[in-house]
Amino acid sequence: MTLRRRLVDWSLTGLLLLVPVLVLRASLARGAPSAFDAAILRITAPLEAGVTWIAEGLGGVWSRYVALVDVEAENRELRGDNDRLRKELAEMTRRAYDVDALEELAVLKKHMPTDTIGARVIAAPLSPQFRVLRLRLDRGAREVQPDMAVIAGAGPVGKIDKVYGDHADVMLVSDTRSKIEVVVKRTGARGWLIGLGRPDSYACTISALELAPQSELRARPGDELVTSGVGSVFPPGLVAGKIETLLGDDGMFQKVEVRPTVDVSRVRAVMVLLANPPPPDPAAKTRKKSEPAFGARVL
Repeated sequence: MTLRRRLVDWSLTGLLLLVPVLVLRASLARGAPSAFDAAILRITAPLEAGVTWIAEGLGGVWSRYVALVDVEAENRELRGDNDRLRKELAEMTRRAYDVDALEELAVLKKHMPTDTIGARVIAAPLSPQFRVLRLRLDRGAREVQPDMAVIAGAGPVGKIDKVYGDHADVMLVSDTRSKIEVVVKRTGARGWLIGLGRPDSYACTISALELAPQSELRARPGDELVTSGVGSVFPPGLVAGKIETLLGDDGMFQKVEVRPTVDVSRVRAVMVLLANPPPPDPAAKTRKKSEPAFGARVL
């Protein structure tokens, strides 16, 4: 390194050290500044303002970044709490609904004339129109068998269709293979409740519903249908549905559309009848006279 280069470096170093000293001296001077101090302040004021602006800007950016980090952490915590509370609410709602369903089944069990077993619905496959096609229960081959009646608190649900392993599928009342003898409660007319198998509704119809000559004995919308208990695995008296629409007649039989009582989309628990119910006694309501013992009358 040449002497000239050294002199330049020392001069620049001294100047860089001298400028801050002069600025500090001018800033700390008391009273009216001298002409030299005033000149120093005028020269360095814009530079000082620029440095201050840059420093404040960087400080503000850093503060906002730190604040955003804190806000994001708080938002994550709030979102977590919100998700947890939603899950807890859904679980409590499901449990409350299950309790209501079990209470209905408990009341129904008291009036069943045969042995029953409770079952939970664990799956309900849907059609493209969001209608339940069948129900899957948590009861298997050791507990239930095909063709056993499945009922809910409101009425018939269907029959056990397939049993495999620890599960069973239920064929719904709305299935075209379902057939239940019912009675129009108001008129006493009989017919077979058969599912229409529609993918967008649970509608059924009644086959062989005779067209009565008297208009007051003909079926009409709102008529309630109950199971007859004859030729069926369902006990008598269960409300199977209501006539919703009259579709006309062919001169001998009425054509009607029926809405089943049970909304299978809301069923969470069912009861399976383990044996066919006894047939109804036609003389159950007939008052019988007492008969003498051994053919002799007591005087």
